[in-house]
Amino acid sequence: MVLIKVHACGVNPVETYIRSGTYARKPALPYTPGTDVAGVIEVVGERVTKFKKGDSVFTNGTITGGYAEYTVAAADTVFPLSDKLDFKQGAAIGIPYFTAYHALIQKGHAKAGETVLVHGASGGVGIAACQIARVYGLKVLGTAGTEEGMNIALRNGAHKMFNHREADYVDKIKEFVGGQGVDVIIEMLANVNLATDLKLLSPQGRVMIVGSRGPIEINPRDTMMKESSIIGVAIFSATKKLMHECEAALLAGIEAGWLKPVVGLEYPLEKAAEAHENLMNSSGALGKMVLLI
Repeated sequence: MVLIKVHACGVNPVETYIRSGTYARKPALPYTPGTDVAGVIEVVGERVTKFKKGDSVFTNGTITGGYAEYTVAAADTVFPLSDKLDFKQGAAIGIPYFTAYHALIQKGHAKAGETVLVHGASGGVGIAACQIARVYGLKVLGTAGTEEGMNIALRNGAHKMFNHREADYVDKIKEFVGGQGVDVIIEMLANVNLATDLKLLSPQGRVMIVGSRGPIEINPRDTMMKESSIIGVAIFSATKKLMHECEAALLAGIEAGWLKPVVGLEYPLEKAAEAHENLMNSSGALGKMVLLI
């Protein structure tokens, strides 16, 4: 293991679900939230050889929690932080990019030439999905709730954006894709959109459920004629082999320069509760929310 002096920590929706007690995975108490941090190695365990004190790193798997001045992480979940990225960007890689790659490529089997629709394309996972989809050769569509959010997604890989606050935005998507439909949908709010998603899919299309805040009623017949799939995604459930594949692809993305996290709202650590409140109730995400320590 290594001890990291935390400079920045990403704020993820899953942390608000865990904190409220509504998430399936309940931690042992006392619980310190925070999975994704970036900072500087303070101490390394005696068997750790790939890092040393003073190295700038990021992790996607703290053991003791990231909403803290220091955190402990297993060395195999820690990665060198490129000098192309700052600590805030380093804290925005973990859950967003690993989730987006896992959903789009590993579980969604998205292929070059297919069309992907990213709901909530201006948030942390959404921007990650747009960047990954674009570099892997997909036609990238997205939704966001503000003009600024739509522009952020367009600057980060989306070919075409739709404002989900417009009453007819689904009709506009249907018109844009024509009769062929959408091959893969990255869904952040399944309790609102899933029934509509099924009508947007192409034959053999896949909805990847990354987030949901409650139940929804769907008509299973909407999956039958197209033989479409609804696939749940949780990065915490990915096997070690899949995680290693994610690591290789994403570290290559940093090196190549296409993986560039967009940092949104920043809060000091003592305002973590306010950050959670804003994350769940904001009018629209604009990049990745981070805590600065």
